Amino acid sequence: MGQAARRGPLKAGEFVQITDPKGRLHTVMLEPGGYFQTSRGSLHHDDIIGRPEAVTLFDGEREFQVVRPLQTDYVMSMPRGAAIVYPKDAAQIVAFGDIFPGARVLEAGVGSGALSMSLLQAVGSTGSLHSIERREDFAQVAKGNVDLWFGGRHPAWQVSVGDFNDVALSLEPESVDRVVLDMLSPWECIEAVEHALVPGGVLTVYVATVTQLSRMNEDLVTSKRFTKPSVWESSIRTWHLDGLSVRPDHRMVAHTGFLLTARKVERQSLPQQRSSRPAKAAEGLEGQWNDEESWEEHPELSPVVSQKKVRRSIRDVSAKSRAWLTHETEGEDQSEL
Repeated sequence: MGQAARRGPLKAGEFVQITDPKGRLHTVMLEPGGYFQTSRGSLHHDDIIGRPEAVTLFDGEREFQVVRPLQTDYVMSMPRGAAIVYPKDAAQIVAFGDIFPGARVLEAGVGSGALSMSLLQAVGSTGSLHSIERREDFAQVAKGNVDLWFGGRHPAWQVSVGDFNDVALSLEPESVDRVVLDMLSPWECIEAVEHALVPGGVLTVYVATVTQLSRMNEDLVTSKRFTKPSVWESSIRTWHLDGLSVRPDHRMVAHTGFLLTARKVERQSLPQQRSSRPAKAAEGLEGQWNDEESWEEHPELSPVVSQKKVRRSIRDVSAKSRAWLTHETEGEDQSEL
């Protein structure tokens, strides 16, 4: 759909978000002759195309609100291969990872492309994002989702399929401003991160379990190449507002993952030694992690994504890309007449 294209009248080939009379959200790509149908009413796409954004339409019985989706709306409805980084965590990664316009960012674990979109919007066209994904099928889904959102390949984005350590160690030393890791065993990449990251650069890690968090923290401290990590998680609780009925909603987005940040220490220096005494529970536990046992031998820590689901996501995003390209080509042909 493109960033600049999300202005003016609603066009064929772009996504819209339709809010039905019950408040449920539906993300739809507009197509000439298309038809939107729910149990609560229906709309013809031709009645939407050409209308201004944020228009309220009436199907004869019920009202529907039509707007262009925000990035958070698009992320929650797009085809998925791997699980996504939720918008609440992506926003914190951008803010606390200090992803700034013009930054050179290295990302590992592209998944379905949700976090990549936030990182690309933060670095802008003057920065760069190099995303690394081990699985070709996940990378294919991510590229389709991100390209659809930006209306083509973002000029700052490069995607590599392979091992993070191989790619990061092949880069010029200290040539990256920020590193973001969303992977099963990020502690295996500490040496490669230290090689690529500039002194003072920020490492941000997203992990799902307490065990992963503890292992990453201990290995970062042991490496003596990073400052003391900061760790947190965030929860969002929405509220019900209806006249005098004001209360928290019954459901909330609670734990999705832990975020850890640390900064690289200059190579001729060592991290600051704090004077605080270690907790008794931590005494004598150095080196207790079993490095001989592969972390990937624990499938419960990495939920299996079925190949059927991945293939369906690839088909969905490919079909949407073809539809968008068809409308773009038709629009160019008409502009030449």
